[in-house]
Amino acid sequence: MPQSAANRWVLLIHQIPPKPDYFRVKVGRRLQRLGAVAIKNSVYVLPRTDETVEDFQWQLREIVAGGGEASVCEANFVDGLTDAEIEALFRTARDVDYREIVADAKRLFKTLPGGGRGARTDGRGQITADVRRLKRRLADLVAIDFFGAPRRRAAHEELARLEARLRPPEAQVAAAAHPAKAPRRATWVTRQGVYIDRIASAWLIRRFVDPEAQFKFVAPEGYRPRPGELRFDMFEAEYTHEGDACTFETLVARFGFGDRALRVIAEIVHDIDCKEAKFGRPEAPGLERLIAGIARQHAEDRARLEHGTALFDALYAALTTTAAETGRPRPERRGAARKTARSRR
Repeated sequence: MPQSAANRWVLLIHQIPPKPDYFRVKVGRRLQRLGAVAIKNSVYVLPRTDETVEDFQWQLREIVAGGGEASVCEANFVDGLTDAEIEALFRTARDVDYREIVADAKRLFKTLPGGGRGARTDGRGQITADVRRLKRRLADLVAIDFFGAPRRRAAHEELARLEARLRPPEAQVAAAAHPAKAPRRATWVTRQGVYIDRIASAWLIRRFVDPEAQFKFVAPEGYRPRPGELRFDMFEAEYTHEGDACTFETLVARFGFGDRALRVIAEIVHDIDCKEAKFGRPEAPGLERLIAGIARQHAEDRARLEHGTALFDALYAALTTTAAETGRPRPERRGAARKTARSRR
């Protein structure tokens, strides 16, 4: 039998205990945020990419930790469902979501001064908050609209009338009082197939934590670190997801960075990596597309880091310039960030 083409789909097959009820709801909401669709009871599908495989692997760990069972596999459909039918399932699911966006945008438009007959004049702050929430929802949907649902354009058009609202002032974030001691010349180990969180974390490590860091990429399961190695964004790693925080956020918090630009990048990385709209940063959709392009163009992890580093250098410079122009000081980790940044030039 000839070797098959690369698998197009990744499946999550799970069994969740009936109790507690909230756990089943939590898993269902997470799968919805990932954009997964059900093809059978407890069988969910996503188009196969390094990112979606990683998403399902994290979900698998959560299910197992909650007392359930789960498997992740890559597949091509030989009989029964066709690829076109599966794509149609994704488009139908996203069209339902886009219709809700359109309806909410129209209702919100009528509340704006001059937006329509009988428009109420809510405070500017409330209007701005409503617009931001709607933009977050749309950005989140676009990120999981894998096959271009027809109603996407209508949602963008309706939201375009609301996009002229100003963002609220950003609060300054203070540095931690007792940051962790930064390692030097360590070997930092992470999983193969680096994507948004690992690329951003590697950039942060080399730029601000350990300028002479070396990176090592290993299979995700069963790796035992050697003396002097530090793991990140791996199961049982020294630096990884903590609570709701992604690995980049963990690093920023543990090393006490108060740099506002880094905090903004942490918010962007969180929303992309966790498939959430918690912060709703407008830069997130564009950065996600660029990272996806790097991943498609470069299979080798070191190449991904090289191109990702240039991307995050540019993003950091842009955010730093914005902070300076608006007159907001940028307190850095005491003595470390400025020194390491200078050494990289």
